[in-house]
Amino acid sequence: MTTLQSFIAGRWIGEQAAQALHSANDGHIVAHTHAERPDFAEACEFARRRGVSSLLALDFQRRAQILKALGKYLMEHKEQLYAISHHSGATRLDSWIDIEGGAGTLFAYAGFGTRELPSGNLVHEGPAIPLGKQNHFAGTHILVPRGGLAVHINAFNFPIWGMLEKFAPTFLAGMPCLIKPATATSYVTEACVRLMQQSGLLPEGALQLVIGSTGDLLDRLEGQDVVTFTGSADTAAKLRVTPNLIRHSIPFTAEADSLNCAILAPDVTPDDEEFELFVKEVAREMTVKAGQKCTAIRRVIVPQNRIDAVAERLAARLAKVVIGDPSKEGVKMGPLASRDQQADVAARIEALLASSELLLRGEAQFVGDNTAEGAFCAPVLLKSRDPHADGGAHDIEAFGPVSTLMGYGDLDEALALAARGKGSLVSTLVTRDPQVAARAVPAMAAWHGRVHVLNGEAAKESTGHGSPLPMLKHGGPGRAGGGEELGGLRAVKHYLQRTAVQGSPTMLSAITGEYVRGAQVIETEVHPFRRHFEELQIGESLLTHRRTVTEADLVNFGCLSGDHFYMHFDEIAAKESQFGKRIAHGYFVLSAAAGLFVSPGVGPVLANYGLDTLRFVSPVGIGDTIQARLTCKRKIDQGKQSVLGTPQGVVAWDVEVTNQDGALVASYDILTLVAKRG
Repeated sequence: MTTLQSFIAGRWIGEQAAQALHSANDGHIVAHTHAERPDFAEACEFARRRGVSSLLALDFQRRAQILKALGKYLMEHKEQLYAISHHSGATRLDSWIDIEGGAGTLFAYAGFGTRELPSGNLVHEGPAIPLGKQNHFAGTHILVPRGGLAVHINAFNFPIWGMLEKFAPTFLAGMPCLIKPATATSYVTEACVRLMQQSGLLPEGALQLVIGSTGDLLDRLEGQDVVTFTGSADTAAKLRVTPNLIRHSIPFTAEADSLNCAILAPDVTPDDEEFELFVKEVAREMTVKAGQKCTAIRRVIVPQNRIDAVAERLAARLAKVVIGDPSKEGVKMGPLASRDQQADVAARIEALLASSELLLRGEAQFVGDNTAEGAFCAPVLLKSRDPHADGGAHDIEAFGPVSTLMGYGDLDEALALAARGKGSLVSTLVTRDPQVAARAVPAMAAWHGRVHVLNGEAAKESTGHGSPLPMLKHGGPGRAGGGEELGGLRAVKHYLQRTAVQGSPTMLSAITGEYVRGAQVIETEVHPFRRHFEELQIGESLLTHRRTVTEADLVNFGCLSGDHFYMHFDEIAAKESQFGKRIAHGYFVLSAAAGLFVSPGVGPVLANYGLDTLRFVSPVGIGDTIQARLTCKRKIDQGKQSVLGTPQGVVAWDVEVTNQDGALVASYDILTLVAKRG
């Protein structure tokens, strides 16, 4: 029989069997935890000393590349994980969310890092702000790695995705992490960590794993460390007030199980497509992972005159769900994760029955062998006797295939019932009417971390109520924990330290590795566009010759572009405008500036692929003279090549266009691909 091991300080530990972990399907022993206690002082020291240094020997771009390679490696070995995940009661679809969804999160964060983070280990949150009239003193913000350890304490329901959705932004931020999975399904997490270590991709100390108790781990953390938790609201509340976390102001982020809801708007009738979409969404959230999702729909809020129709169709759909051992053909819903979870859900159902009536309890006939020894629970549908009463489904969560119907009179009452959940991760509003959505969503947003608006159009591509996405925030207020995860780069920034920096523009440029306007520039006889990526210096600059704008310029540009807006051609109307005269097209100014600074011959600049922060600051009239300054602002080495195999990097150029009085008329960044000499 397998004894699981912890991965601590670069080695696997654990030989003596301890707690038995049982298959959720038939109760046989899958593995044991280990009896040895990890040395958490050693684990913390190893993370801070070896993990931090090995991660920061890389930069954001390199770590993003590793995440991509790691995602590919896990996908290549995914069948090993599917075979193990089966014991947790997960169907193939359930495991797909966990395994391939986890790998997908690695890919997503690899993309975020490649596209949006710089080379190096410092993020400049600009722009810099002048703090003096002459711009000799300025301020800005930077984000830097914290230099500590991230402890991730995870729930049992998604033993792989739950780990990877925290690991990905932590790793990208350059912070080593220690994963503590829930014991019941830790054998799945351990298998994934073994693959990650076997890949050879992870820097030393980047990832540690503890099977079993955290012992005195939280008491050994320091101010640069971070703790995240996913699980019950009660456990989150206990961990949050750990004296050592409070003493050292250690950030604690909780994503707790919550009483999420779905609202059927009053404009939807049983004959509408949206009615069936609503029923389907509720049924799916009750049965995927056997309802063991922190995002599952627990409260089903429907118009009072629709409650019987919803109950009838929902019961009919749930009755078709085949429950049993996920390895058996045709099974659509597996058991709960453990017998302990089964007992807990049963107790919660009994508590809910004190305020609700039973509409449906599925028959206890499950497909498979020895299912009596498994952790099965058929779907249970309840109806609240008084949705406004204290307690009941507004306070009690059965973490399984259990939902409670609640009737309402008007939309305001529905929104009030939704708020009774005291803060949730997600809510769904099903409506055909955009005005209903416009009225309801702001009210729902105050109590929910995500609002999923569903109608026939969105259903064609909707990822569903219960699916957190890497690019959108996951978390919610109040009972849901008050924390945030995912959300693109927002999650990475949780593991970085934000600091305000003040100084001269030249000093800020040196600190941020990014040109700040007003800083000293580097001017040479070589045009910056003639330099290869490696040769370019931040601050390398070109001040162009001048060009006087003529009426012929406006006429020619108008004919070429088709833009005959009156401000460019109607002398009388333009004179009566706020500018008092005809002015040049803004895009003519942009084009004319390009003509001033472009080096036309073949050279290292391969392509211009965009503009950022474009602003037309002051009007340019006929007879005005413009001049441009082009400055190398930022370099990003993504380790990429052109389609012809030419190594290249990204260069952002700061462009200032001024008039004859030195006043700024246009400001923007140009993004280019620049070849490397090598």
